[in-house]
Amino acid sequence: MSQLTTIDTNNYAAMAEAMGIANEKQTGSSSSSLARLRIHHSPIMGPAEVNGKKVNVEVVEAGTYKMEIPDGPTYYASEIKLRPFLQRFMYKRFVQASGKSPNRYIKSLMTTDAKLQSDLKDNDGGFNCGKPAGYIKDFKALPEKMQELLKSIKRVRVVLGTVELVNPTDDKGNAVEVPDTPVVWEIDNRDAFAELGKSFATLAKMSLLPINHIIHLKSDERKIPTGASYYVPLASLDTTAMLDIMKEQHDLFADFVSWVDNYNSYILNSWSEKATERMSDDDVDVVDGIVDIEIDEEDAA
Repeated sequence: MSQLTTIDTNNYAAMAEAMGIANEKQTGSSSSSLARLRIHHSPIMGPAEVNGKKVNVEVVEAGTYKMEIPDGPTYYASEIKLRPFLQRFMYKRFVQASGKSPNRYIKSLMTTDAKLQSDLKDNDGGFNCGKPAGYIKDFKALPEKMQELLKSIKRVRVVLGTVELVNPTDDKGNAVEVPDTPVVWEIDNRDAFAELGKSFATLAKMSLLPINHIIHLKSDERKIPTGASYYVPLASLDTTAMLDIMKEQHDLFADFVSWVDNYNSYILNSWSEKATERMSDDDVDVVDGIVDIEIDEEDAA
């Protein structure tokens, strides 16, 4: 393999490898500097004055989009404009608090494979958040505990892009100004997963890049047998207007890719730690013994 002998400032990955700094990134943190987008399923109540009397009213309606700024405020809007830069796929499972253990999520690596056909390491030291490998032919024939486990494991579409909130408010219902904001959106509801997938499928069929287009999003109310409501996205893809890609978008795309890389590095580090904890001392000794074997260069020649 030929060695790089000139400096190409437009190819960071190659130059970082050549300069020996490719693995110097900090990968131990799971923190995210991106705002998180989701749908808020219940109304937010607040005081208001009606006919001279203070009453409790809805200041933020159910089904609005919620954008949570890390270490900052949360904003709401009933309609948003999403400019998607990229998407990934992963598994996620919520684990209820037990004893001294708090509520937590088990999450897998992110992948570009929408069908999630390969086993993905997770931050609990396992694979696929506990989902067995292979196709399950008869779900109902499985033990009840396994059925419950599988139901709790969500297939997630992770969308990274910028969001414009249409007529945004704060949590008191006051109008605010919010600039277009880079966000990450973990879509784990089955209907929502499919709804956003339609826009990406259309773009792929038309050979259009997501970053060049806007997806307009409202929400749609759904009912469950108990009578309670939940909300799913209602998407409308605009393929008529082609957005320009400027230096700002190039830089932001690189930031999104780095964010995914950092997330995956965190999952891999967590997997290694948890997998080691699961091993017995004897197993660890065996592995250490294998890893520590050195081959004499003269013998290998």
